[in-house]
Amino acid sequence: MEQLDKIGRLKQKLKELNAEYSNIGKLKAEKRAEFGRQLNLAKQKILQEIAKAEQELIDKDTEPLDITAWSGVNESLPEFYPATSGSKHPLMAELDRVTNIYQMMGFDVVESRQLDDEFHMFDSLNFVKEHPARDGYDTFRTEEGLIPPAHTSTMQHRVLRSYKHNLDEGKAIAVVVPGRVFRNEDVDATHEHTFYQCEGVYVSKDCTMGDMLGILREFFEKYYEQRLNIRTQPGYFPFTEPSLEFMIEKPKSLGGKKGDFLEMLGCGMIHPNVLKMAGIDPNEYHGFAWGGGIDRLVMLRYGLNDVRYFESGNLNFLREF
Repeated sequence: MEQLDKIGRLKQKLKELNAEYSNIGKLKAEKRAEFGRQLNLAKQKILQEIAKAEQELIDKDTEPLDITAWSGVNESLPEFYPATSGSKHPLMAELDRVTNIYQMMGFDVVESRQLDDEFHMFDSLNFVKEHPARDGYDTFRTEEGLIPPAHTSTMQHRVLRSYKHNLDEGKAIAVVVPGRVFRNEDVDATHEHTFYQCEGVYVSKDCTMGDMLGILREFFEKYYEQRLNIRTQPGYFPFTEPSLEFMIEKPKSLGGKKGDFLEMLGCGMIHPNVLKMAGIDPNEYHGFAWGGGIDRLVMLRYGLNDVRYFESGNLNFLREF
């Protein structure tokens, strides 16, 4: 307590000294410089004394932390929360549910990266050099020029190369890629700079767009546990051609009525240039890919109205799951 009182007195003295600066303008011009110099010297001395006193307090009160010690309730802190059993974050629980459905359909799961390069993010995906997505207003970059991925499609080239042996063995490439992605977004109730996606990649000798739509419809029917009508409309992505926006009839569990549709993800047939870049002959093999957000699935399933809850660390929100 004595050390704290000393620090308090010094800070009060500093406050009173700072108030003296307002008197400089009242002095004659020839006296102002010397008065200001003396004030600055006195201020520096007090600041040094405060810093020394605070360091002495830290040295006195700091004890080594035993990380192996049992962490029970701290009786000296009434507001301290006792240790309780944790639970999975709602996004992680939902991500497991998504990947489990795809695994039951025969897909392998490959985790995405949280830092990548220009080639995998853009060049391998048929983005032209002038594409606006390469600009800083849309995509984050580190000082070294690396990129926190803006989409899980950054893994497509790696998946195609790593699983190319499946094609040589007469099997299809069937992989889903969950991962965290980052966008240079203004954050509000429906936009976040950090969120999760799940990418799907499928390549074989004879796959068609009908197969893709069948897989996606099967996924959403399993996910929402009911039969669903689907709808598509034209879209554009550099790495698919043709490209589609995929919609489902709004499930009854979400209050949907016949004729209500929700856009869920983007999809399409893998562009021949993307297959070529991975060393796969587009004249012999065909593929399709899709990608959609996990956060939105969770928001729809639980009726949440603000995407910022997921990254907030709010225990009251997390305890609801």
